[in-house]
Parts: sequence; structure tokens; C-alpha cells
Amino acid sequence: MNVSDRPVQPIREPENWAPDSWQAREAIQQPHYEDQAALGAALGELSERPPLVTSWEVLTLKRLVAEAQEGRRFVLQGGDCAESFADCNNRVITNRLKVLLQMSLVLVHGMRLPVLRVGRFAGQYAKPRSADTETRDDITLPSYRGDIINAPAFTPEARRADPHRLLRAHSHSAMTMNFTRALIDGGFADLHHPEYWDLAWVDHSPLASEYRQMVDGISDSLRFMETLAGEALESFSRVDFFTSHEALLLHYEQAQTRRVPRQWGWFNLGTHFPWIGMRTAALDGAHVEYFRGIRNPVAIKVGPTMQRDHLLRLLDVLNPDDEPGRMTLIHRMGADKVADKLPPLLEAVRASGRRVLWVCDPMHGNTESTSNGYKTRRFANVAGELEQAFDAHAAAGTRLGGVHLELTGEDVTECIGGARGLVEADLSRAYKSTVDPRLNYEQSLELAMLIVRKSGGRISV
Repeated sequence: MNVSDRPVQPIREPENWAPDSWQAREAIQQPHYEDQAALGAALGELSERPPLVTSWEVLTLKRLVAEAQEGRRFVLQGGDCAESFADCNNRVITNRLKVLLQMSLVLVHGMRLPVLRVGRFAGQYAKPRSADTETRDDITLPSYRGDIINAPAFTPEARRADPHRLLRAHSHSAMTMNFTRALIDGGFADLHHPEYWDLAWVDHSPLASEYRQMVDGISDSLRFMETLAGEALESFSRVDFFTSHEALLLHYEQAQTRRVPRQWGWFNLGTHFPWIGMRTAALDGAHVEYFRGIRNPVAIKVGPTMQRDHLLRLLDVLNPDDEPGRMTLIHRMGADKVADKLPPLLEAVRASGRRVLWVCDPMHGNTESTSNGYKTRRFANVAGELEQAFDAHAAAGTRLGGVHLELTGEDVTECIGGARGLVEADLSRAYKSTVDPRLNYEQSLELAMLIVRKSGGRISV
């Protein structure tokens, strides 16, 4: 019996679970708040604020993820490594959305599949860190953990964990969501308006000809279909869009976990699609305990140290009924490890018969520091891991159903390589990230073209 044909057991609420049951487990990667009264007040206010997303949006996303699990959609998940309050503005949000829409255009055209668009924003304000403190010139301060907790400036005041930032993060997430929805509903993604697609970069890119052919081909096809129909095709004027973030700061997530009328169970209404990071995936840890009780589709980051048995036990805990659309596994191995570390995990999950969506994150396993002190990623390694991931899935009889990227619509120089051949000396020109390096606009589109070719699709028309 095929996995997709196997009956689903009755879905039920998990036993011995509540939104705060995680507090009885070890919670790592959490900040220390000096003022507990202020923390309690902030969380109390946060729990009364309107939700950022709705339960029906969450359930719609779960249905679409289930389609991606069956190979009927491809997932494009991308956005900033860590959002900043300062970047919650018209230009940054518009450009970020634009590059994701243009990447999805490339993927739809080349792969001949609908693309499920998931933004890594409207809540991606917390970041895990390898150490609790940072030392500079014999001065030691708490590490910067994202704008939801503290600020990047290296001062005692900036690095103090501030509970008021929880409320600021929610407000900035709401503004980002509202503006994104307004753009989408207003026809920002409308293919009838070529002025929305900024192609300034193509004059400098070897991929210019292919990209122009693709856009021209889509425009011609659209005009032909509308001529036959005798009217404009309104379905091309808007798209579905969902948000995601790493649900790292558990007090924040708990405050946005709600019951809703006419639905059973609990929903995290602070995002459509939360995920567990590689550092916080302990079976007996607080994050896994929190995630097992929410009805959202959820994901786990899977790194090179993940063991087969541990991964299968995580699937047992987080999706005991093997619900379609519930589980996504985002592997992030590194270009030098993916060929060895990924296949045993693919085989273990395939043999178990579990429904999962496999997504490749080719960014986080390929971070390095340059001789001039910048944290960067080489485009060749990012592309190399993605290509090897496609090969590993093909060999294992599984399907790579999506990609997870850190990217921006800004003209940054944070990753080396790509069509313009950026080198270490270029990083200082426009390095803006406060945490991890991101693909810029051009590199992102170049990677979308690579995905199409590796999946057997085509770019030119």
C-alpha cells in the first residue's frame, strides 16, 4: 500500500498537554530576564492581543503541505536570517516579497508545478546562539539573541533582555503581515503588470537571456489564454502567501497559543508554520513538548549529527497519527557532508512509511568566516549542497519537495560567488546582516534557475 493511500488514524488532542506544559522540561536557548514582574506583564498583554493569523489559514496551509508531500506542489520558503525592527518598512518588505515572487515565477514556469510560498518573516526576531555571552576587549556581555530579546550594540543596556521587546516584536510582525496581505490582495503579484518585475540586475548577469525569454514566454502565454477566454484571467492577479519562523522563544509562542470556536485543539496563531531548530530538538526538551500539542503544520531542522532512531522518535512524538501535511523535515548538512549524512535518514524515514515533506536548507551548513572577518557563505557550496540533495533523494526513491533559504531583496554583498563572481573584497561594500549572511536578489534568482534545471525542468521557452 502506498503511503498516500494508507488510512489516517483518528486525529486527537495529545494527552497531558497544555500550552504551558513545556515549562516542566529543560528549555534551552532562552534569555534571562532580570525583571520577572515586567516579563509577566508583557506576556499578559501579549496573550490578550489579536492573533496574527487565523486557524483556517493554518489548516489551509496544512492541506497544501500535504499536496507537496505527494509531489503536487513545490515549497519555496525564504526570508531574512533574523528580522530587525528597523527593517520593518515599505521598501524592505516590498523587495523581500518581490524576490520571493520572482523566484516562484521561475519555479512554476520551469517545474510545471504550483509553488507554495512561505515567507521567513513576520516573527523571525529570535536567533539561537552558540554561546550565552560575547567577549570583546576583556568585556563580557550577553549575546545578541535577536530584536525580540535585546539589541546588537555592544553595551550593557543594549544586551539586557527587555520584556517590552516581546510586544514590539508582535507589533512589527502585525505591521509586516498587514502590509504583505495588502500587497498580495492589491495585485502586487499580478503578471499583467511587468513594471513590478525589476530586471535591472540582468544587464550584468550571464543568465540575462534565459530570464528574459522566460518572462516574455509567460507574458505571451497569458495574452494567448486571455484572447481565447475573451476576458482577463483574474486568477493571475494574486497568490497565496504564508509566514513562518523558528519558534525559539517559548514564552512568546505560548502567549499566542489559542483555542478557537468550532475547532478542537490548540493553534499557534502567531505564525502559520513554526519550526524547531537543530539545537532545540531534544526529545525530552521543552521545544518538542510545546510543538507536540499545536495543530499547525510544523518542521524540524535536521543536521549532520541527527541519528536515525532519534529522527524516527521525533516523528512519533510530533505526529503520532501520521497526519497528512503535519510534518516537514528541513535538512541542512553542508556541501561536504550531505552525500554521506543525508541518505541514511532518507532511507530510515522511507522505510518507516511516514508522511513527511523533505525540504533542503543549503544555507546553514555552509557558513564560514573570511580572512577579513566577515561571516559568509559561498554560492558554490550553497548550490553544491542543493544539487547533491536532489541526487540523494533520487537515489533513495524519495522526493525533495522544497527549499529553505536566507535571502533578501536588497542589493547586499554577504555571500561570495554567484553570477557576478563576488569575492571577499566585495563583502565590505554592502554587508548589512546582523547575524547570518543572506543571498541577494541576483543570487536568489540564480538559485531558482538551478533548482529548475536539477529537477528536470526548463528555463528557456
